[in-house]
Amino acid sequence: MTNDRRRLIGRVVSDKMEKTVVVAIERRKAHRVYKKVVKSTKKIYAHDESNSIEVGSVVQVVESKPLSKTKRWVVEQVLEGPGGRVFEPIVGGVEVTPAADEEAAS
Repeated sequence: MTNDRRRLIGRVVSDKMEKTVVVAIERRKAHRVYKKVVKSTKKIYAHDESNSIEVGSVVQVVESKPLSKTKRWVVEQVLEGPGGRVFEPIVGGVEVTPAADEEAAS
C-alpha cells in the first residue's frame, strides 16, 4: 500500500544536533516576468535515527508526524555520501579486470 507523503531530496548542511540533521532543499524556478532561473533554498529539520549522516550528504526525506517543535521530516535514505560517493550501484556499468589493465600497459 503506497502512501501520499511528500518526498524531497536535499543536501545535509548541519549534523551538530543529536539524531537530527538540517537539510537544505534547493528549488529552481523561472521568474514569471524576466524568465531568469531563480534558486530558492529552504532548510528543514529531519530525524536521523542512526546519527551517522555527515555534512555534504545528499539524502531523501519523507514527511512524518510531528516529532518535536520543529521536526516534521525523517531521513528515508542516503543517496550520495559527503565526498560525492554514490551508494546505489550504477546499473549497466563496465567491469574492468586487473589482467586486462596489465596487458594494455605492456
